[in-house]
Amino acid sequence: MKKIRTALVGFGSVGEKMHAPLISVCEDLELVAVVERNNEKSKEKYPHLEIFRSFDDLLESDIAELIVIVTPNEYHFPQAKKALEAGKHVVVDKPVTVHSKEAIELKKIADEKGLVLSVFQNRRWDGDIRTIQKILAEGVLGRIVHFESHFDRFRSHITDNWREMEVPGNGITYDLGTHLIDQAVMLFGKPKWVYAEILKQRSGAVADDFFDITLMYEGIKARLTASVLVNAPLPKFLVLGEKGSYIKFGLDVQEKAFKAGEIPEGVNWGLEASEAWGQMYLENSSGSYQTERGDYRNFYQNIADTINGKSSLKVRMEEAILVLQIIEAAFKSNEEGRRIELEGGR
Repeated sequence: MKKIRTALVGFGSVGEKMHAPLISVCEDLELVAVVERNNEKSKEKYPHLEIFRSFDDLLESDIAELIVIVTPNEYHFPQAKKALEAGKHVVVDKPVTVHSKEAIELKKIADEKGLVLSVFQNRRWDGDIRTIQKILAEGVLGRIVHFESHFDRFRSHITDNWREMEVPGNGITYDLGTHLIDQAVMLFGKPKWVYAEILKQRSGAVADDFFDITLMYEGIKARLTASVLVNAPLPKFLVLGEKGSYIKFGLDVQEKAFKAGEIPEGVNWGLEASEAWGQMYLENSSGSYQTERGDYRNFYQNIADTINGKSSLKVRMEEAILVLQIIEAAFKSNEEGRRIELEGGR
C-alpha cells in the first residue's frame, strides 16, 4: 500500500524530538514536508524534505495528505480548520484547540468531509497508565475508590517559552492538565462534577503553574495535580481499591529517550527497568508490579490504519471535546470557588 504523505507544521522541540521520529518510523507514513518559518533545521536529519515558509504555502502545494500541527495552542484551531477545508486529514498536538466550541466546529467539518481528525494524546501509551488499565481490567485492587495522578517538576525560573507568556492557551493546565484529564477520561469517562484550584505560584508568573483538579465519579474520586515547584519525590500515580493499593513513582521512559535523540525502534523501546516498577500492596502480600511497555508509535500507526480504512480512531474528537469542557469547568470552578456540574456524568 502506498505510504501516506505527511507534513509537519512546526519544528520546535516537540516537533523535532517526538513527532518527526514517530512519523518517520511508521511504515505507512512518509514525512515529505515541514513548515519552518526561518530555518531549515529539519533538513539536517531529513535531507529529502521540502521546506515551506508558511502554512498557506504548504496547503497550496498539495504535497501532503496528512497535516500534523505542532504550533502554539492559539494557532491550532485556524490551522486545523484551513487544513480540513483543503481536504486534508489532520493531527493536532494537544490540546486540539483552546476552546471546546472550536473543537466541536472542527469535528463537524471533518465529519462532513469524511476526514480523519485526531489529537496527539501520546500519554495514553505511557507504560504506567497502560499498567493501571491492566490492573483495573483484571480487578486486582477490587472496586476502585480513589485515583491520583501527579505530573510534578522543579522549574523555579520562568522561561521565554510561549506557554509562560500572556497568550491564549498558555499555562500548565492546558499543557500537562490536558494529558492527565485525558487519561482520567480514558479510564473512567465523564465525571459528575469538577472542582479545581489553579494558581500562579512563582514570582512574576503570568501563566498558571499549578493545578489541583478533582473529578468526581460515582464512588471514585480522581485527583489530578501538577506543579513546577516540586523538588522532592511524590508519586506519579496512586490507585486505591477495596482489595489494596498501587503506587508508582517516576515518569514514563520514552520522553527521556526522545530528548536524548533516540530513535523509537527496537525490542527494548518503551521498556522500564525493574527497579522503577510500581508497588502493589494487597491485604496479604506486597511487592513490585511490572510496568507494561510504553509505546507512542501506536498513535501514528492507528492514524495510518484509520486513514487506510483498517481501523477506527483510538483518540476520538468526542473525547478531546470533553477534555476541553473539563478544562473550562476547572477554570470556572477556580474563579467561582465551587463545584461545576457536568451533564450526563458518571
